[in-house]
Amino acid sequence: MNPSRAVELPDDDHSLARRIAQRDARAFEVLMRRHNRLLYRLARSILKDDAEAEDAVQEAYLAAYRNIAGFRGGAKLSTWLARIVMNEAYARLRNRKRVGAVVVSLEADWPREDRETFMEEEAMAEDKAERPDAAAMRTELRRLLERRIDALPEQFRTVFILRDVEELSVEETAECLDVPPATVRTRAFRARALLRESLSREFDAATVEAFGFAGERCDRIVENVLEKVRLSNR
Repeated sequence: MNPSRAVELPDDDHSLARRIAQRDARAFEVLMRRHNRLLYRLARSILKDDAEAEDAVQEAYLAAYRNIAGFRGGAKLSTWLARIVMNEAYARLRNRKRVGAVVVSLEADWPREDRETFMEEEAMAEDKAERPDAAAMRTELRRLLERRIDALPEQFRTVFILRDVEELSVEETAECLDVPPATVRTRAFRARALLRESLSREFDAATVEAFGFAGERCDRIVENVLEKVRLSNR
């Protein structure tokens, strides 16, 4: 392969789509790497399953590859891909119900585990000198937050992923989901409120149990004091 050709990859959607339509494998790889995170998170927000979200993204890419010659640029390429991924994810969700798989209610109670805020995780991630225990805690907090987000009703969960995790604008999110911007704002506000409410409940419960005293510590203090009293009374 000509070395110069490897770096001559277009940034604009139309040119990239045109190269892929000509079966340029390198251009297709660039497309996938450019949009992988967004599309995976979008599929994951619908399916709530890591492996199935990966499969959905792969199938969506194959569908996009087969049909990219039809991309006319009415929307951004990322939006076009997002809609293909959503169609694939929802199709899998419908198939899951048809075959009798258990689907967790979107209105289910919150999971027990939690974390304080999403931004706290981001701040800790920037600490390049974090200790192993801090890294382990950050990993656990991330998992807890993911489970908490999974418990959001689907329409709020998808908007939260696009707006707060992927940081798309209101307009970009509205375009991806094919809903009015006002709907995006309402759902994003509701998603954040639900997360704050659930986090607050968990922190209230955790506060009561903070610095637990009953049990071994209580017994140890009592025994130590009684022993000193006995010694002093001799």
